[in-house]
Formats: sequence, structure tokens, C-alpha cells
Amino acid sequence: MVDVKKLAAEVLGVGESRVKISPEAIDRLGEVTTKADVRALIKEGLIYAEYEKGVSRGRWREYHEKRKKGRRRGVGSRKGSKYARLDPKEAWVRKIRALRRYLNSLKRRGLIDSKTWRELYLQIKGGRFNSVSALRAYLISNNIIKQR
Repeated sequence: MVDVKKLAAEVLGVGESRVKISPEAIDRLGEVTTKADVRALIKEGLIYAEYEKGVSRGRWREYHEKRKKGRRRGVGSRKGSKYARLDPKEAWVRKIRALRRYLNSLKRRGLIDSKTWRELYLQIKGGRFNSVSALRAYLISNNIIKQR
């Protein structure tokens, strides 16, 4: 007696567990002796390979949608240290670029002159301001620009 599943697996190029034999073919399995016989049954659709199961990304999508909204980001969900999660240099670069963008927009709109721009630019470079809002507060409190 020939192991039909084993032959079919070789012909189909899949593992034995993925080979399925339809109930109508069961009485004809006794006649099968060669790979050619198996090919004939495959052609008739009585022997076939089951689809390979993949890993669903549905749960991943759901999780990442929530994280985009800011959920699941609390202290208990964090694994790396503060600096592993955001490189200090990257944080600095983002902050400086934002401050310089704001400073340049003030100069372009004519709210500050070149001398003031240069002074503020160097203060930004020196790390005086932590954020754009801190810079704005400084400008308003020192009457460099008027509050809108």
C-alpha cells in the first residue's frame, strides 16, 4: 500500500499536513501507485493543498491605531529608559529647529530687527529657551514683540 498523502505532498511541494483528500476520492485511493496517478487526482481536484496560514495583522493595526491617539503610552507601558525612547540629541535638534523656524518667521514678518534676531539666535543656541512658548513668553515680557 502506497502512502498517497506522502506522494501528493511531494508532487504539490508542500508538507503532508497541508495535503487534503476529498471524501469522494477515498474509494479510488487503492488504485494509486505512482506520482502520475496522484497528478491525475490533483487535476480532477480530488487532492489539493490547503492554503498556508499566515499571521494576522489585525491585532497589530488595532493596537497602533490606539497608540496614534495617544492611548497605551502611560508609564506602565514603557520599556526603555527615557533616553532609549527618544535620543537626547534628536530631542535637541527638534527643539532648536522649531525655535529657529519661529525666530525666522518673526524676522520675515518684520516683528524683530537683525540685531535682536542675532541676540535671540545665540540665546537659542545656548539653550536658554526650552520651547517656542518659552521664547514667545520671553519676547512678550521684555516688550520685544507686542502680544496679539
